[in-house]
Amino acid sequence: MKIIFAGNPNVGKSTVFNALTGLKQHTGNWSGKTVELATGSFSINNQIIELQDLPGTYSLVSGSPEEEIARNSICFSGADLTLVVADATCLGRNLNLVLQILEITPRVALCVNLLDEAKRKGIQIDTDALSRRLKIPVIGISAKRRQDIHKLKAFLSSLAHHKFPLFSAPVVKYPSVLEDAVLDITNALKNIATANFSKRFLALKLLDNDLVADELLNSLNLTENQYSKIREAVTDIKHQLLLSGFSPIVIRDEIVGAIINSAMELEAITTCKNQKKSIDFDRKIDKILTSKIYGIPIMIGFFGVLLWITIVGANYPSSALIYFFNWLKPYLRVFLENLMLPEIICNITVDGIYQTTTWVISVMLPPMMIFFPLFTLLEDLGFLPRLAFNLDCFFKRAGSCGRQALTMCMGLGCNAVGVTGCRIISSKKERLAAMVTNCFVPCNGRFSMLISLSSIFIGSFFCAGMQSFIASFFMLMLIIIGVIFTLFITKLITTFGTNDTISFSLELPPFRRPELGKTLVRALFDRTIKILHRAIKVSAPAGIIIWLFANYRINDVSILTIVADFLDPFGKLLGMDGMIIIAFILALPANEIVLPILIMGYLSGSHITDTSNLETLKNLLIDNGWSTLTAINVMLFSLLHFPCATTIWTIKKESGSLKWTLLSVIIPTVTAILTCIIVTAIWKLIAVL
Repeated sequence: MKIIFAGNPNVGKSTVFNALTGLKQHTGNWSGKTVELATGSFSINNQIIELQDLPGTYSLVSGSPEEEIARNSICFSGADLTLVVADATCLGRNLNLVLQILEITPRVALCVNLLDEAKRKGIQIDTDALSRRLKIPVIGISAKRRQDIHKLKAFLSSLAHHKFPLFSAPVVKYPSVLEDAVLDITNALKNIATANFSKRFLALKLLDNDLVADELLNSLNLTENQYSKIREAVTDIKHQLLLSGFSPIVIRDEIVGAIINSAMELEAITTCKNQKKSIDFDRKIDKILTSKIYGIPIMIGFFGVLLWITIVGANYPSSALIYFFNWLKPYLRVFLENLMLPEIICNITVDGIYQTTTWVISVMLPPMMIFFPLFTLLEDLGFLPRLAFNLDCFFKRAGSCGRQALTMCMGLGCNAVGVTGCRIISSKKERLAAMVTNCFVPCNGRFSMLISLSSIFIGSFFCAGMQSFIASFFMLMLIIIGVIFTLFITKLITTFGTNDTISFSLELPPFRRPELGKTLVRALFDRTIKILHRAIKVSAPAGIIIWLFANYRINDVSILTIVADFLDPFGKLLGMDGMIIIAFILALPANEIVLPILIMGYLSGSHITDTSNLETLKNLLIDNGWSTLTAINVMLFSLLHFPCATTIWTIKKESGSLKWTLLSVIIPTVTAILTCIIVTAIWKLIAVL
């Protein structure tokens, strides 16, 4: 038996799917999280049931990519059953989709999820009455309960051999004029066999001028004569409707209105609400979190605390990892030497590959282990959709939408994750703009250098106890600067791009208590381990290149120094120096190694150096000509420059376009260069005045 899972976003559909199949598919507490098809299966009573999880969608009418995938799967996949998962706390809105699917096929069952949350809000649903009204099987569950999942498995197994009627009485009643038109078109189709969708649905799509009508007709393998007769009949019927005052726009409004009214009537009949309990606690909080006055400052405060916890908490495990890897390093060298390997191989392996890779692990792993679980908790709690809501007006003016704010939040942990998250944006133009600009949000790989420099050149003006707070505050200011550049570049890209903007619904889901166990596992495996694996793959070969640059000499001068001297005039133009420029170039595989390469170049060392001692680092940088202007330009360049190799690789994979991959490197780099030149010019002008 093959079953399709359908439903609105954020109703627990993917959670139910995962519980049934055992697949660890990522689920998130915001609209449109499931953007790809997922398949799985489970067995019960020696019977295998195959499942396919469709993207979450609110309707099958407007034609967004999610809706096209859902509609086409229901129409053409030949599934035995479509299981619609609905949210018990807002049943009326979910029934819109149920009624639309029932227009396509009677092979439908309804799973009303989140009954526990509905009970907490004083909502009771009569599933038996709902089943009688819809004329389909209905089951109520709470997906968090294991016994309810077993009940759902038995329910689906019992439907395996259920004899569904070929046609069922329509649930939605349209105005009599439209009903007559639908009947006339259905009669014109009476000699045509439709396997997976009803003739009534095809008639409605033909009346509505929906593009899917052509796909449906083409799937019937009609002769030219049959096709022309159907088209002629539809044209005549629509002409008669137009004379009756039913223009195409009126037809669409009447169809949508009838579905909404039917859904509301069904909810009123089958749902009982305790109004006192039902006064939404969520709405009271939302009045504050989405306030035009308090909303954005509160969001900034939340992220400031999140960054402070990440910064302070990551210091100790990072230092411990660095100490451990440094302790292990001599033993690795002895082991390689005992294998009688040439000295150059030992040096490249230990001082190049090992030192670079372990530095990336030491700097990346602790912040990700702290940031990603906290971020995922905010995601599951329902905090992030509120952020998207607050920023939606700004992104709308930039030609994009609030969903881009969600991908930016992901980029705070890792830009590669942020780029992957751009799948939730339906419009291709807006999705590409979000990919290109995601690197304007500093990932955790840039945290270490930004924190160190802000502590040395900005936090040093304050007492020792305030340095972590000041570093966190300055990081927050850098993030805000990154958001401003994101909006500006997004506006440029969407202005000159193709006009394929697609409307979308931005839902504020109810606040939900996160499941700590699942959150920690998902944050660890879906994000931390995956990104760390990619970073290690690109940092290992980078270690070889860095070692060669530092150790091969021409006239007793290392290649690293020669290239730095060549780039020095360009670096001075940007308010930096050539060694800083070469450090950023060599750190393309991973942003974490910019500062170690820089220090290695200043010390003319042969391998990456520990930079955990801020006082030593401060003296070294000042001795090499650094000033507050240098530090500011380095931080701005780090914020705005080209993405790391892992992110570039991800952009190529997600966009499938070499052109956009190159633009994702060129646009940020040019932006960073121009910004540093302007800041340097203004700084010098102020100094002269």
